[in-house]
Amino acid sequence: MTRIDLSATPGLLELLFTEGQLEELRSLGELHLHLDPAHLATELAGSTLDVVVTTWATPPVREWTGGRAPKLLAHTGGTVRPLFGDDGVPAGCFVVQASAAMADGVAELALAMCLVLLRRLHTFDRALHGAEGWSAVADVHGRELAHQRIGIVGASRTGRAFIRMLAGVGALKIRVYDPYLTMAEAARLGVGKSDLIELLEWTDVLVLHAPVTPETTGMIGPDEFALLRDGAVVVNTARAALMDEAALVAEARSGRLHFGLDVFHHEPLPVNSPLLALNNVYIAPHRGAATVEARHQQGQIVLDEIARFQKGHPLHHPVTPELYHQLS
Repeated sequence: MTRIDLSATPGLLELLFTEGQLEELRSLGELHLHLDPAHLATELAGSTLDVVVTTWATPPVREWTGGRAPKLLAHTGGTVRPLFGDDGVPAGCFVVQASAAMADGVAELALAMCLVLLRRLHTFDRALHGAEGWSAVADVHGRELAHQRIGIVGASRTGRAFIRMLAGVGALKIRVYDPYLTMAEAARLGVGKSDLIELLEWTDVLVLHAPVTPETTGMIGPDEFALLRDGAVVVNTARAALMDEAALVAEARSGRLHFGLDVFHHEPLPVNSPLLALNNVYIAPHRGAATVEARHQQGQIVLDEIARFQKGHPLHHPVTPELYHQLS
């Protein structure tokens, strides 16, 4: 019988797997729960590593494998870089991850931030809760998303989910920068393909959906921000490292642009962060994928991938050595 080791905390286990899903997991093999990450290496010592299910609480693999490679490592989260580091996927180990479950939630938050910023809902809320009151914003007018030029950086799973959602609000002027996106695929998605400079000069709403790689780290810096028109909206629900931190703070302080941010260079966001005092910055505490539906779907993806692996069927969410270096 296949041995299945699941590394989590009690809270993550409850969040990611319903009782029914745990029963399904037990039907796939001999399930061993490891609910204290500090004891994982000791508990796995001498065991055969058939299938290992990992979570955000799981330590890096080098700390608990003892030089062995699991036959299948099924990660309930998105990026597997915290598990493997610069070493990448080891030989003889199949790796899958569940980022597909999070795409809709993150894309939905990005869409919500676009609407909040364009319709100035954050401005209205702060005025009405504060001393300024109704009269201070009575003449403020918003903009409709369907009429904006929307520039997307990254045709990732989340980027594509965002494109799909834009159709629901009638947005037609959409361009994407992604060096891996072909013209044929852009046409299939119903978007234009652009280089980064052209995109920044053209867009009214810039939305980041790219992974963090050596090529994308700091890709939006002072020169790139300067290309955006006054009043443009910038939304980042992807990774903070896509933007240069000093340039972000400087642009936000200038008041020239409007920002929707769910990710930060330092998390939790420090209480003395200058971003917290700015009325043109709308902030969420890195909760883009934090929905009940996404978490249970993450668990289901892992279950389905284990079943495919056991049957020798093609995996739907593999992280190959080649793909590893394109992921966040």
